Amino acid sequence: MKNISIIGASGSIGTQTLEVLRSEKEIKLVGASVHSNLMVLRSMIEEFCVMNVAVTDLKVRDDAELMLSTMGYGGTVHYGAEGLEAIATLDEAQVVVTSIVGMAGLTPTIKAIEKGKDIALANKETLVAAGGLVTDLAREKGVMILPVDSEHSAIFQSLRAGNHSELRKILLTASGGPFRGKDRQFLSKVTKEMALKHPNWAMGAKITIDSSTLMNKGLEVIEAKWLFDVDYDDIEVYVHPESIIHSMVEFCDNSIIAQLGTPDMTLPIQYALNYPDRHEAVAGRLDLFKAGRLTFEKPDRETFEALDMAYEAGRAGGIMTAVLNSANEEAVDLFLKDRIGYLDITRIIGECLRRFDQRITPTLGNILEADREVRAYARSMAKG
Repeated sequence: MKNISIIGASGSIGTQTLEVLRSEKEIKLVGASVHSNLMVLRSMIEEFCVMNVAVTDLKVRDDAELMLSTMGYGGTVHYGAEGLEAIATLDEAQVVVTSIVGMAGLTPTIKAIEKGKDIALANKETLVAAGGLVTDLAREKGVMILPVDSEHSAIFQSLRAGNHSELRKILLTASGGPFRGKDRQFLSKVTKEMALKHPNWAMGAKITIDSSTLMNKGLEVIEAKWLFDVDYDDIEVYVHPESIIHSMVEFCDNSIIAQLGTPDMTLPIQYALNYPDRHEAVAGRLDLFKAGRLTFEKPDRETFEALDMAYEAGRAGGIMTAVLNSANEEAVDLFLKDRIGYLDITRIIGECLRRFDQRITPTLGNILEADREVRAYARSMAKG
C-alpha cells in the first residue's frame, strides 16, 4: 500500500487525482487540502475516509467546522497556510501530490522535501520560481520529483529510452491555445470569456489563460530546464494543435522518442503515482486512425511575446524567473477580474522584468520578498 496526500485536492489536477485513486486500490489517500470547496471536502472524506484534511480559505472556517461537526468527522483538521504544510508533511504520506496553483505551493513543497517525501509535481510555479533551490534540496534528501504536467511526464517517459549523456534536445509540444494564427490586432480585443475556451484541454482558469498567451509553455521551458538538467538552448517548442504527442526527446543518434496519448491528465497522474510501474489505464485509449493527421509548426514569437520573456528570464538567472512568475500570476488575476486588457498581461510582465534586479541571490527569503514586491508593482499598473 502506498500512502499519498494531495495539496489542492479541489482543483483540476486534484479532482483528477481522485479519479485515478478510484481505480488504484493499492494507493491510500491519507491527507488532502481544499481552498474553499467544502462539497469536495465532504465527498472526499465520505468516499476515501481521509483522516487528515485542511481548509486554506479562513473565510469558510466556520462553515467547515459546522459541516465536519455535523458529519461526526473524527479526523484531524487544519486551517490556513499552516494547513497546507501540515498535509504536505504528514508522517504517514510517502508521496505528496502538489496540485495547488501558484506560488502558494512553493513553501509546502519545500517542507515536504525536507521531510523526505517524493513529490508528484503539478505545481509548475515551484520550479519556475525556485528551481535551483528545490532540485538541490531534492538531491540532498534523496527525493524524487515526478512530473505530472502532461508534457514533462512525456519527456520523463521518453528519456527512459536512453541515457542522459545521449540526450541532444527536448522537443516541448504546445497546442497553440485558442488564438493560434491570430494577430495582435485580434488579441487587443480578446475577452476573458474568449481566452478561457481552450480547444483541447479542460483546465483551471489561470493555466487556461497562460496557455492562450503561450506563457504556460514558457513556464514549462523553465520547469524542464530544472527537471531534466538541460540548457535553455536545448529546449525547443513545437506547436502541435492536435495535442496527441505530448512531447519528445531527441538523442545523439538522431532518434526522436515521443509519448502519445489522449488529452487526459489522468494518464500522467497515474504514471507518477505508480512510477516506475504502469497499471491498467484510467485514461481512454488513443485511436490513431481517428486521430488522423498530426501536424507541427513554429510558435509565433512576435505575436505571443510571453514565450521569449520566459527564455530571457531563465537565461538571466538570479531571481528573474521568480519575477516572471509573480508578475504573470498577478497580471492574469487582474485580467480575470476585468481590471486590465488581454495584451496588458505581457506589458505588465515586461515592465516587471525591466524593473527588478537579476543579481539578487535566489534564496527562499529573497524569492518570497520579490514575490510581494512584484505583485504590488503589477497591481499599480492596473486601471481602477
